Amino acid sequence: MRDGTPFNVTIPELDDFILYSVQISINYAASLGASLLFFIVLLLLTKPDKRKSPVFVMNAVALILNFLRTLLHCLYFTGPFSETYAYFSVDYSRVSRSDYASQVAITVITWLLLVCVEASLLLQARVVCVTLREGLKRLIFTFSIMIAGLALAFRLALCVENSKLILGLDPEFSLRWLASATNITTSVSICWFCAVFVVKLGFALDQRRKLNVGAFGPMQIIFIIGCQTLIIPAIFSVIEYFVPLPSMDSNVLSLVTIFLPLSSLWASSSVDNRKRELQLPPVQGKRLGSDGTAMTGPLVDEKLLIGPLSPSETATFGTSHSSPRSQTHTQNQHFEFDLEAQKSG
Repeated sequence: MRDGTPFNVTIPELDDFILYSVQISINYAASLGASLLFFIVLLLLTKPDKRKSPVFVMNAVALILNFLRTLLHCLYFTGPFSETYAYFSVDYSRVSRSDYASQVAITVITWLLLVCVEASLLLQARVVCVTLREGLKRLIFTFSIMIAGLALAFRLALCVENSKLILGLDPEFSLRWLASATNITTSVSICWFCAVFVVKLGFALDQRRKLNVGAFGPMQIIFIIGCQTLIIPAIFSVIEYFVPLPSMDSNVLSLVTIFLPLSSLWASSSVDNRKRELQLPPVQGKRLGSDGTAMTGPLVDEKLLIGPLSPSETATFGTSHSSPRSQTHTQNQHFEFDLEAQKSG
């Protein structure tokens, strides 16, 4: 100790301390690099007219907050809080006020990050359920707000109590139960929203299959990312209780923050490719007019390539003369409108 009082530290304890610091630093550094990379990719691949949409803003802010959060975590494990003497002697007298402030900032940024993630999930759930019956849509949206609010409330409570613990540095006070409850409510919230996406898109894909519109497109992409966002963060939140790896719960927020913009980018790329494929030049040829002279013009009747915008219009006006290609074009065009509404919503 600083007053000359000796204290004992065994070699296994010292090895565990070093190993823990290295493992958790690698974890946070990987999340830091991934967040920065996906933020750059999001800026480069998103069209300028889509950068003002609420979903894009939420996803971009979430990536920035996750980058700052993991950066401050890395600074913690390379700063005075993690010095060998301070850790084993519980003597933090040499820690500056700025180091305390940065650790309190971590708890606040984590709560703000969850706010952005829940807001983005709520916006996308509202768009996905827009075609449901009014009563069912209100029920799902109300339940979604309750689940998101519960997760935010637990995270806010953990933020306040953890900040008090950092400033008071009371080693006897434990937040394990509150941290566990926060992890569970956050995982349940993410799984609920992703289940809504997967079920709704699963029914839509089944309807498209019955209409012989089975080509791989934006709906399949969002379905895949929804399953991925549902399963992988849930696995990480459960692994924490069985595998002794440090800060596995931190990866849940990082993974969701990265997966949310990934689905939009992939689906947008698929829509753009589909548009280019459907914008075929007219087939030019020669035909004889009524006076026997040669005429040039498209050999394909453009009216046959235009179908109704929804199955209800098919029942009303009829499309007995429309080709399978026109049905595919119609369904793709209809989903593109839904995707554009999701991005602008």
